[in-house]
Amino acid sequence: MSKKILLTGPTGYVGLRLAPRLIEKGYEVRCCSRTAQNLKSFPWAGSASLVKGDFYCGSRLDEAFEGIDTAYYLMHSMNETSDFEKHEEIAALNFAEYAKKHGVKKVVYLGGLGRDTDDLSKHLRSRHKVGEILRSSGLNVTEFRAGIIVGSGSVSFEMIRYLSERLPLIPNFRYIGDSKCQPIAIRDVLSYLIGVVEKPETDGKIIEIAGPSVLKYIELVDIYSSIRGLKRPHFSCLLWSAGAYSRFISLITPIPYNIARSLIESLRNDAVKSNDDALRLFPEIKPLDYATAVKYALVRISENRVESSWTTSYMPHYLKPCSFVDVEGLILQDYNTEIASAPETVYKIFTGIGGERGYYFAQGLWDLKAWQDKLVGGIGMRTGRRDPDIIHQGETLDFWRVERIIENRMMLLRAEMKLPGRGWLQFQIAPAGENDKKTSLFRVTAYFEPRGFFGYFYWYALYPVHTFIFKGLIKRIKRMAEARASSVPDVKK
Repeated sequence: MSKKILLTGPTGYVGLRLAPRLIEKGYEVRCCSRTAQNLKSFPWAGSASLVKGDFYCGSRLDEAFEGIDTAYYLMHSMNETSDFEKHEEIAALNFAEYAKKHGVKKVVYLGGLGRDTDDLSKHLRSRHKVGEILRSSGLNVTEFRAGIIVGSGSVSFEMIRYLSERLPLIPNFRYIGDSKCQPIAIRDVLSYLIGVVEKPETDGKIIEIAGPSVLKYIELVDIYSSIRGLKRPHFSCLLWSAGAYSRFISLITPIPYNIARSLIESLRNDAVKSNDDALRLFPEIKPLDYATAVKYALVRISENRVESSWTTSYMPHYLKPCSFVDVEGLILQDYNTEIASAPETVYKIFTGIGGERGYYFAQGLWDLKAWQDKLVGGIGMRTGRRDPDIIHQGETLDFWRVERIIENRMMLLRAEMKLPGRGWLQFQIAPAGENDKKTSLFRVTAYFEPRGFFGYFYWYALYPVHTFIFKGLIKRIKRMAEARASSVPDVKK
């Protein structure tokens, strides 16, 4: 196949799964993102071209669209700002302008399921508006409208999962009422997105895609709980507002308030398809029912095969994009040791930190920090990590973002918790000598760029705690690596 495809939103939940499948089908794939460099560590990245472009600012878009036949619009700004409607409108206008300029033959857009006549939530209204902007530009647009996407790592599924797993009683929010939805499995969404490229009969159409199950929202939780063997009775919360319920969700799940609020407000709208165009146009796709989709997602989670997570593209609204720069005024704490183990062994241990494994030392203090962060409106421990052993640049790791990773050498984490400044934690490993491949020099460095007086006060007040944690952490990693090197079972001391 000679078709050249532009994929926008390649670092998002759907985009990270779609890219390798398009490459596998034989297409030439170009990924455009503000953080395109974060894709380099994925195994399929060598088969795609990467462009660092920004649709909001309109930068490097000629390079992104040059020679493109089909362009996917998978971007959204719900995670980034309360004014996401304006951001999405500007991005859509820029996309349409450059797509027309370069003669793109087909645009594929993934929007949200909901009738235009309904009193749509802010999130769904923005999704429909983007589709209107793309169509009104004169482009050949195929718009898919999907409701709740069920898959390991999807934000809607994670909200249902955490509510079911963590609460003995499930609050039935009055705001939801009797609204119905028609969830769809992520594998079916991907099948539609891939299949549409070679189907000219889909040109210019709005296609509603959904699974066969039509359910009330509280039934999604009931079915999940039943599959997991959990007894979760629910009760009505007649007095709670959408904001109060969203705050509650943000405290007991890893979902931040702004995303929870958008999801909850969307629940007042029925998300049920109104026709069978998808079945007629794609007879080869037989969508999974909700219960089966949940079972597939749970298998992926249990086997640590979660391909992508909503957290990868989420940036806390209180943070400004930044990168680590060693500048004057940066405070650091540095600890190092020599380890009788090869660098690649030590690397596997420190890149496996966090998530269900925890932080190897003083875990209670890490948990306490996470809860403190959650209480002041931060992200807390979020969802841990996507995979216990494999980590890619740009992914989240508890309340960190992996800012840079060099295999068998270094991992740099950027703090995404609420702090009076900006913080990083760096792990480095190197051979102890040119001819010594079995001994390593290991270094852990904490960096902090304080903001004002309180930033300095915060850092120095916690200096003794940080010293205790990092000294203990480096000793623990040393014991683990040397135990693994000598094949002696590691024993906590």
